[in-house]
Amino acid sequence: MTPDERNPLSPERVAAMAADTEMRAAATEFFLRSCEHRYSYNFTWLGRPIIQYPQDVIALQEIVWRTQPDVIVETGVAHGGSTVLFASLLQLLGGNGRVIAVDIDIRAHNRAAIESHPLAGRITLIEGSSVDAAIAERVRAATAGARSVMVVLDSNHTHEHVRAELVLYSPLIRKGGYLVVMDTVVEHMAPDAFPDRPWGRGDNPMTAVREFLALNPRFETDREIDDKLLVSVAPGGYLRCVAD
Repeated sequence: MTPDERNPLSPERVAAMAADTEMRAAATEFFLRSCEHRYSYNFTWLGRPIIQYPQDVIALQEIVWRTQPDVIVETGVAHGGSTVLFASLLQLLGGNGRVIAVDIDIRAHNRAAIESHPLAGRITLIEGSSVDAAIAERVRAATAGARSVMVVLDSNHTHEHVRAELVLYSPLIRKGGYLVVMDTVVEHMAPDAFPDRPWGRGDNPMTAVREFLALNPRFETDREIDDKLLVSVAPGGYLRCVAD
């Protein structure tokens, strides 16, 4: 039996791969070229467009299975693929786990598709800005009594918006839980990569994460996730809570 057969999830192998500079360069080249083709739009989860890279879908699945949250709070709904992903994982875990999904604009056709999905019973949709105090209070009330909460931030990607989300929703997470900030990769992309968006290099989820971590020792970046994915929209954005 080979070492990999005995221990397929080898930290040593992951570390060696991450230290391979040519491998990292190839992964970066793939990511940048794939963005030109809107690669993340190629996939669905149980019938709904998910608009995520498969590597991040796998990472989110691993976190949910390992931490087994009672509630997953997601900001940014779009077509509902990630919302359904989380609902399906909670369904597999059993119990009464639910997803609370917040978006400033849940379009009628997306709402109808999500609310008619077989997993709709595990999903609560809240329309409104995730940084509105009243919306944040609704989310806090909906998570009251939960043993474990996971939060995934994937809405407006400006520094100020994500910074506000981090302040509002990080208190929901207890030791061992995860706060995932999507699209931190914007910081590593070309300055003109998002000409029609208010975010870009220097003003994005990664800059908000850096500020947040500098002020909040309860959280740290899970570097092992970064190292094993290599291709991800959330490098440095998988944050683990290390203290209550």
